[in-house]
Amino acid sequence: MATVRLAVPSEGNGGLDGVRSGHFGHCAVFTCVDIEDGKIGSVRIVQNGEHAEGGCMVPVQKLAQEGVNAIVVGGIGMRPLMGFQQAGIAVYYDADQPQVRPVVEAFAAGSLPLISEQQTCKGSGHCHH
Repeated sequence: MATVRLAVPSEGNGGLDGVRSGHFGHCAVFTCVDIEDGKIGSVRIVQNGEHAEGGCMVPVQKLAQEGVNAIVVGGIGMRPLMGFQQAGIAVYYDADQPQVRPVVEAFAAGSLPLISEQQTCKGSGHCHH
């Protein structure tokens, strides 16, 4: 099985023991985790880009450059969802877990669904599911 590089939008310094960010475009960092055969491997922290210029497409491009091929979000707008899909980054959904580690473990176990277009935010900037 190929290694998946998963990104989880995170607050502060991120990391497996960190807190998830509610908005990937405005998060401080991404906790990026390599997962192979359901096992958590190396973890790295990737600083988010400036959201003001380019909006939510800035993190899409940054994560694509970092080799990320999956991200878990609690909400996302249609434009960045399409951007992730065009970049070959699968977008998974989890709005329940406030910490990074349980999200990574759920993803590694294969229990998180892909986000659907019906779950996208409608442009208010504050998406709550």
